[in-house]
Amino acid sequence: MPDRQTDLPLNLDDCPCAGGTLDKLIQPAILSVLAEGPLHGYALAERLGQMPLLGGHKPDGSGVYRFLKTMESKGLVTSSWDTSQSGPAKRAYQITPAGERCLRTWIKTLEDYRDGVNDLLRAARKAIGRTSA
Repeated sequence: MPDRQTDLPLNLDDCPCAGGTLDKLIQPAILSVLAEGPLHGYALAERLGQMPLLGGHKPDGSGVYRFLKTMESKGLVTSSWDTSQSGPAKRAYQITPAGERCLRTWIKTLEDYRDGVNDLLRAARKAIGRTSA
């Protein structure tokens, strides 16, 4: 009978258990940052990288821009070209009233997720306590 521990990947950094697959939460993270004020895409990615949720890792910039484009098409954010600084024009993003309503809904959703995760943690800890000896 094979030993379960030998079936585990040697490096768990790429495993979903390490928390690297939280893409679903990028939308409320973007809305939360933009609720504080408009930002250019690069600055937004920097701020997202500072969030504990992302573990100090700056998200992929092209992925952030894809999310922003989708969110803009849904009316959650708006953008405009900022030509006030020297150098190339930069696109600045800001949250819309619809985005603020969406963020309020996300707050409730995230609270429900948190409660569900707490229940899952209790069940997992209980199960591990039963099986380890």
